[in-house]
Amino acid sequence: MLTIFIVTATLFAILYLYFTRNFNYWKDRNVVGPKPTVFFGNVMESVIRRKHLIMIYKDIYEAFPKEKVVGIYRMTTPCLLLRDLDVIKHVMIKDFDLFSDRGIEFSEQGLGLNIFHADGDRWRVLRQAFTPLFTSGKLKNMLNLMSDRGDKFIKMVEKICDKEPEQQIILLVRKFTMASITACAFGMELGEDMIETLDKLDSLIFTNSYVNEVDMMYPGILKKLNSSIFSKMIGPFFDNLTKTIIEQRGGKPTNRKDLMDLILELRQKKAIEPMKKTHDEPVTTFELTDSVIAAQTFVFYAAGYETSATTMSFLLFELAENPDIQEKVIAEVDETLKRHNGEITYDTLSEMTYLTQVFHETLRKYPVADILLRKANADYAVPGTNVTLKKGQTVLVSGFGIHYDPKYYPDPEKFDPERFSPENVKNRHPCAYIPFGAGQRKCLGMRFGQWQVQVCIIKLLSKFRLEPSTKTKSQFNYDPMRLFVYPKSGVF
Repeated sequence: MLTIFIVTATLFAILYLYFTRNFNYWKDRNVVGPKPTVFFGNVMESVIRRKHLIMIYKDIYEAFPKEKVVGIYRMTTPCLLLRDLDVIKHVMIKDFDLFSDRGIEFSEQGLGLNIFHADGDRWRVLRQAFTPLFTSGKLKNMLNLMSDRGDKFIKMVEKICDKEPEQQIILLVRKFTMASITACAFGMELGEDMIETLDKLDSLIFTNSYVNEVDMMYPGILKKLNSSIFSKMIGPFFDNLTKTIIEQRGGKPTNRKDLMDLILELRQKKAIEPMKKTHDEPVTTFELTDSVIAAQTFVFYAAGYETSATTMSFLLFELAENPDIQEKVIAEVDETLKRHNGEITYDTLSEMTYLTQVFHETLRKYPVADILLRKANADYAVPGTNVTLKKGQTVLVSGFGIHYDPKYYPDPEKFDPERFSPENVKNRHPCAYIPFGAGQRKCLGMRFGQWQVQVCIIKLLSKFRLEPSTKTKSQFNYDPMRLFVYPKSGVF
């Protein structure tokens, strides 16, 4: 019995020492931060799915208002949370070459070749090749697709609301974003079977997996084990879908002008390569195989479908809660559409300046994809501090923390689109508003996402008025099981 006790106690002691081995890292370097918990570090409530990880970072940001940086532990791994906007600007923009990687690499067979997660030269090649695909000129051709899906969506909403005027918003607007993104990415009309399949994929893509915590504790292990952060069911679906569409188009661009057409145009170059930084730099070429294309269409679908739907849900909620703002948006929509014969064009959207302010204020209050990580590619002395990051260490930024900081946004709980008037934007620090990230790794599809949201809002407000329902809640508890920020109770 004594032997069992000694062995058990020894085992617990070894485990304790192992899972706390790094917990003096920041203390030894005189960097302040919250006290870590054995094994979990500072993210325990997220690991046990009690609180959303994004909100944990926000709480840490708010707990140290006088600090430029805060030392934290994601599981047992020391990381640095950046609070000071000038420091953030250095990392994200000025010293970008030292922080070009997100540090979330995983198996190339597990959709790891997508432009969001790719690092190093591969990211540089993809970014340079795909950036021209998301210019206003290219995306203008997709507005007709969005508008057409918006008209069909409104007809569906009319039928649904005739029977039940109280609706959970996200379940409605997801139907629009699903139809819009599949049309703009793949040129597809959605049938019942495809809708059912995509609904199943929703939980597979956007439900938090414990693979993320494994990667936190052992950064880089997923790539070494040839594993992925995504379910094995997701990759084959997008591989097969991509191959089918490419075969239907004979491997060449058609006249659809959707994302697949633009990619097939790009693929006719056979191989793509980045611009050299120096004359002597070796060239890294990259072939746009079906697998590489599938990885891009996956991330385009995933980002464009869920984040747009969630943003719209919060935007419509705020319009219902603020009828004066809603009426101002409606007046602008009606007047602008009248000038453009009811058509939604690039000029139509450009002239709806107040709707644009409402859009940005929504993302100020609800930065739904607030996941800003960067990995140091070399040792780095953090400007304005005595802190030196070691090569391979991760820094992170809390967009929620910044967006609710009264230093930058007085009365941050108030929904106020005037924060994004031209005068106010001009006087704001460039890193005080970061729902799409900052610097060269800023979201490539942000213009597409904004237009998609605005098209749907315009269609809805041309036919409907929004009011809080008996189920509307003014305070949100965000679902820790979802990858992006969304209330457990939904938005009614």
